[in-house]
Amino acid sequence: MDQHQATVAPDDETTGLIDVEQAEAALVEHYPRLVRLAYLILPPGIGRTRRVLAAHALAQRALPRNRGYGTGPDQHPEVELPWQRGTKGPAADSGYAYVRLRVLRLALRAARPRRWWQRPPALPQVFGLRLFPRSGGADELALEKALSELSGPGRAAYVLLELEQLGEHETRTLLRTAGVTDARAALEEAESVPDPAGSRDGSLLESAEFDPCSLQARPTDLMRRRQHLRAVLVAVVALVVCGTLLGMPGEGWGPTSAAAPSYARNPSSERALDPDRLTRATPDAWRTASRADFSSWPARGDRVRDTELLRRALAVWARPGRSVRVSATLGTQSGPPSGPPQLLFAGEVDQASVVLLYDGLRVARYAETGEGGAVALDFARLDAADAATSTALVLSRTDGNVRYLTAPWVRHAWVRDLLRPGVAPRPLHRSGDGVTDPVRTVPRLRPCRGWPALQFGSRLVADLGELAPARLTYGAPGAGVRDVAGRAARASWARTGCRLAMMRTRGVRSVNAWRFAAQALPEAGGHAAWLCTRADTWRGTGSKVLAQFQPWDTRRGASGAVAAGADNSPACGPREPRVLAGVLWKARSGHWYLLAAGSRQVTGIVATGGVRGRSYGRGLTLPAKAGARADLRARLMNGDRLGPLR
Repeated sequence: MDQHQATVAPDDETTGLIDVEQAEAALVEHYPRLVRLAYLILPPGIGRTRRVLAAHALAQRALPRNRGYGTGPDQHPEVELPWQRGTKGPAADSGYAYVRLRVLRLALRAARPRRWWQRPPALPQVFGLRLFPRSGGADELALEKALSELSGPGRAAYVLLELEQLGEHETRTLLRTAGVTDARAALEEAESVPDPAGSRDGSLLESAEFDPCSLQARPTDLMRRRQHLRAVLVAVVALVVCGTLLGMPGEGWGPTSAAAPSYARNPSSERALDPDRLTRATPDAWRTASRADFSSWPARGDRVRDTELLRRALAVWARPGRSVRVSATLGTQSGPPSGPPQLLFAGEVDQASVVLLYDGLRVARYAETGEGGAVALDFARLDAADAATSTALVLSRTDGNVRYLTAPWVRHAWVRDLLRPGVAPRPLHRSGDGVTDPVRTVPRLRPCRGWPALQFGSRLVADLGELAPARLTYGAPGAGVRDVAGRAARASWARTGCRLAMMRTRGVRSVNAWRFAAQALPEAGGHAAWLCTRADTWRGTGSKVLAQFQPWDTRRGASGAVAAGADNSPACGPREPRVLAGVLWKARSGHWYLLAAGSRQVTGIVATGGVRGRSYGRGLTLPAKAGARADLRARLMNGDRLGPLR
């Protein structure tokens, strides 16, 4: 059989051959009828204009894409086309029968609901006009409404019965050939349509209401077309301008730069990116400044005059490219500076070029490793700093070691192990620019083997994985907070230092430890201390509060047990310098006890729930069972009630 022919079996008895020319001739000859067939099967809900265009598109795609039948995804090498003996008119043409089957299959497929991944069919484009058939009378409108309530196969069955004048057997066979799984249900659905009055001379389906080839034309929304045209013109002009600007050379952007392309030219933004406009404090500005903070730090380092390095740092800060590793502490914005920032440091540190910039709110650390190497950009919010919280900044982290840039007012620096209060600190060497020797960081997997802290005079700071180390203090909230100095303060921090690991990457500004109560343990078990540790952040919110129970008879240097914890709580701070906490404690005899303690304002504690009892003081001791749960309430000196930390 020739590859340009298809097999047709009318009535399953005789076999004829259809060549491409015959099918094409049938399509051209009966094009209005085929378009009407597709128009009637398509769902009316898509709109009359779109329905007309879709009907024409389906009729025009009825022929295969190539010259061979049975080669496309919609073709079948051998298909049975129902054809009634003795039929006159278009149905007697085997070419028309074949093309009609194609239109029927395409229309049924278009009538199905599309999935989200399926693309809509391409339609003929008509710009500025709305095309729709002429309106009919009341009978046509009633029939249109009835057809809209049918499914796609139901409409196809009705059209084949009424328009094509096929019998039920031929209609059922043709629907099955077109891919309808339940042709009998489609016929029953079509038979449910009430018979319209119509005309004695023909079916209502042949009226002008359903003729997509006899159309009326009206303009679309003229105002909206003008708005769309203006928007397109503005977008084209903007694209041309942006392309021209991006193509201009210089300004710190090139094929090897880590900065992304500039998006717009703004005088304020350009001044902020000009290295010659960087703010530089004088070397002795900190001596006469009204407030000693980062704004009084002088510019230090061996590359403070390297204009190209500073230009790259400013450009990457404003427009970090995809290759730049950007990090920011919690609550810190990473956007560009609003004006020329202040230069704090520019130099070589551990085989990397490092630049520290300060804009009054944030510190930005830029680091690059060689020409075309890795680039990192780190941000930390450090606003409202003072002399106690602006003592050092991190310059580099390499192989578990940290180098710091110390404040110009720091005269001496030591490294002290928080977990060993009895060991004397060792001196920390610094360069003439205030850059320290490498300091070993705290191991993340085993933090309690040692916790190195920096001591600048009487001030103690600890690295919590951010650009600025957190200041450590000791004492009751308010006027009693002071530096970690003295035997009692260092001993308390020795059993609290391991808990600093819970406060990493929170943007912590300072951490205060406070012993709010001491309690005698039952069964001559010795004594225990109750400590409250509070971490405050630079942004003001996001504080972390821990209440710890520290028996004195445990091994020396062991961390205390965390009795309670809270986030964003004012407890243990200047606003609420009070706290209540409790734990279940097991004596050496195996008996369990409920232990609770409150701060100085507490005058009595009541326990309810799994353990019941009360005390008329700051401590509470009650026999309990393992796993018992109790609710604690305390009464304060002013008559108010205080709940436990949570």
